[in-house]
Amino acid sequence: MLSIENLSFHYPKPKVELFSQLSITIPPGVTLVQGGDGRGKSTLLRLMAGAMAADAGRLQLNGISLKEQPEAYRRQLFWMEPRTTDFDQLTPVQFFASLGGRHPGFDETLLEPLVEGLGLEPHMEKKIFMLSTGSKRKVWLAAAFASGADLLLIDEPFAALDAPSIAFVKERLQDISEHPGRAVVMADYGAPAGAVLAGLVDLGD
Repeated sequence: MLSIENLSFHYPKPKVELFSQLSITIPPGVTLVQGGDGRGKSTLLRLMAGAMAADAGRLQLNGISLKEQPEAYRRQLFWMEPRTTDFDQLTPVQFFASLGGRHPGFDETLLEPLVEGLGLEPHMEKKIFMLSTGSKRKVWLAAAFASGADLLLIDEPFAALDAPSIAFVKERLQDISEHPGRAVVMADYGAPAGAVLAGLVDLGD
């Protein structure tokens, strides 16, 4: 689904080269990007999302080039910076209402079971800046699973979640792993117990 060819990227100050001519293919199903601190897990997801510009390389999602058709490329995927403050003044209800304009496959009917499964009911009318780190992540996860996007990019999907929510997210990932036309790339330190992975990108310790 996602093809990455000869990807190179470095941070300028101080100059740190993270990737040099990295080539990988992301298949349908769940792919884990793993590695130690500072190895570029989150950065690689941002590059896949087109949220950061690579120094060199070619990214294509379902045959659509990020460089040549950036908007069409991005409309096929869901990415949310976990620590973003862009939506702080919205409630989760208002945030979810905005998703249809950005994600053509967004399915509003999925929100109710997602909100219930993630225990978000008490927080739906609160502004997002009022939520705990875990509750904010639940909002982003619910949005990802309801987006209908072909590719979900999720940074540390289980961070700050309670045990029932972790189990619920694992079930949703399993659902996607059985869908031939969808993929998830998640960045984390290792694979969750019982995860069925279609691919692994190991960036080292």
